[in-house]
Amino acid sequence: MTNITIAWMALPFFIGFIIYLLPKLDRFLVLGVVFISADYALYIFSDPFPVNIQLLDSFGVSLTIDQLSGFFIITNAIVTAAVIFYCWDRQKTAFFYMQVTILHGSVNASFICADFISLYVALEVISIASFLLIAYPRSDRSIWVGLRYLFVSNTAMLFYLVGAVLVYQTHHSFNFIGLQGAPSEAIALIFLGLLVKGGIFVSGLWLPLTHSESESPVSAILSGVVVKAGVFPLVRCALILEEIDPIVRFFGVSTALLGVCFAVFEKDTKRMLAFHTISQLGFVLAAPVVGGFYALTHGLVKSALFLITGVLPSRNFKELQQHPIDNQIWVALAIASFSISGFPLLSGFGAKVLTSKNLFPWQDIAMNIAAVGTAISFAKFIFLPHQKNQEKIKVNFGFWWAMALLLGGLIVANAVYYEAYSIKNIIKPLITIAIGWLAYLYIFKKLAIKLPRAIEELDHLIGFMSLILILLFWIAWTQLPRAIIP
Repeated sequence: MTNITIAWMALPFFIGFIIYLLPKLDRFLVLGVVFISADYALYIFSDPFPVNIQLLDSFGVSLTIDQLSGFFIITNAIVTAAVIFYCWDRQKTAFFYMQVTILHGSVNASFICADFISLYVALEVISIASFLLIAYPRSDRSIWVGLRYLFVSNTAMLFYLVGAVLVYQTHHSFNFIGLQGAPSEAIALIFLGLLVKGGIFVSGLWLPLTHSESESPVSAILSGVVVKAGVFPLVRCALILEEIDPIVRFFGVSTALLGVCFAVFEKDTKRMLAFHTISQLGFVLAAPVVGGFYALTHGLVKSALFLITGVLPSRNFKELQQHPIDNQIWVALAIASFSISGFPLLSGFGAKVLTSKNLFPWQDIAMNIAAVGTAISFAKFIFLPHQKNQEKIKVNFGFWWAMALLLGGLIVANAVYYEAYSIKNIIKPLITIAIGWLAYLYIFKKLAIKLPRAIEELDHLIGFMSLILILLFWIAWTQLPRAIIP
């Protein structure tokens, strides 16, 4: 297993450079890497026992491969494959496919890392590859958005690196388990870095502009898998250490509410999806033990929605309400929206039921409010006017391949938690959706509230880091047991 894992980790980086030598095979080479990742994930699911790999020595690289990793890796594989299909006839250069391959490999690496330094390296490679994809159009706007993302990311990772050093100073090891007994400031610094990278709570307010201004396939990758590279270590740490679990759940609930509060008022399709990505990442953290399945469902849904917005005639909801979209596009849009709202027969239903069953009592009310907010947000898509287009739809064939893969994945993944199908479990989501739709039709559709964007400015984002660092330090100092604080 060790040799297979090392070869699997190295393959995307090797193929990424081969693409430059064989540019005519770029799309096929990327798909080959993706299919190997999917096979690796399926192999993980076939073995119920986790695999721990220690490279170099006790202070070296630590890897953990288990079913949690499998959920995130298969999400990465499916989303990347869908993006390649979507871009198949869009004249992307070999440079684009090279960066997608390297990003795919570095994201996969972050899903099996079990020590802070290896994770740091993976996250930094992710930042560079993401920046190059965001800036790919080479316009002034895209370059600025990419640099803004890179600056925020690198600032957060400086805090993270200091925290990792403090963990090593305490235990002479960078392993995740080193958080137990680490100083409070180490926990605060590491968590700050991961919260920013994962787009969690106010630390994630860099995300709406970055995701909305990127090209649709890049937005799909960013929202579907890249932000989960910061979320995954938080889930892993919560599962390893009971003392960390309440902290992760607290930020999960806070993030779910914050994101949905912005999403319900947003009038721009891509910005609404970006804010809702923040909210859905909160659902992943709210119940860490089942976070892998929710991450899979969210990755498929949100990637599909971002790709669909790329073929809509406008990003403005008001304009879309005045100009009916084609029935075929609307069906794809509705399926994805139904799934993320928790409608039965799609994996979003099972993911929400499973998550709700693993919430603590203090989380219930807040997460139910977030679920209603989700239904309100996606009612904007479901209730868009639509009709049969008399003219031929100007959509590339690759778009439908991508939709078949992503939406088909939502139907297949529905079998992961088939136990969800009971009368009680079905009634609650349907009531939640009905409340959300009624609230949208009679209240939110008529509102014309424009949310301020000043809090998304670069200087405010850096200021939020300072506030969250203080909050994290206070939580670690006052809430964690004395056994963890020396």
